[in-house]
Amino acid sequence: MSTATIAVYPGTFDPITVGHQDLIARAAGLFDTVIVAVAAAYHKKTMFTLEERMATVAEVMAAYPNVQVQACTGLVSAFSRSVGARVMLRGVRSVTDFDYEAQLAGMNRALEPGLDTVFMTPDPRFQHISSTLVREIA
Repeated sequence: MSTATIAVYPGTFDPITVGHQDLIARAAGLFDTVIVAVAAAYHKKTMFTLEERMATVAEVMAAYPNVQVQACTGLVSAFSRSVGARVMLRGVRSVTDFDYEAQLAGMNRALEPGLDTVFMTPDPRFQHISSTLVREIA
């Protein structure tokens, strides 16, 4: 018997970039449900409010019926458990990203043993784009 695989893609998405869109669209073809977990990011000074970021992600990804957008206010491992996710999706653009993300994956796995992290690289056309650069240009 097969069970639906739910993947969580967490981030601040301040703002969502074409790289994020690329990963979400590709993940939508791999998993039954992709939940974009928009982090409240209380520790960061965001340009957009949580509500604005959620609305933007929902608008941009509206063509994908298996993509949902939800707010995440606590630990992403606890959020993943609460929505029944078995997979956490993380984007990596470089070796530096991978080193950091591998540490996070290990910690999330320790906190939630049934949660596996899947790393995806963006389309090479978008690899250099980050939310930080987009905010600085804006």
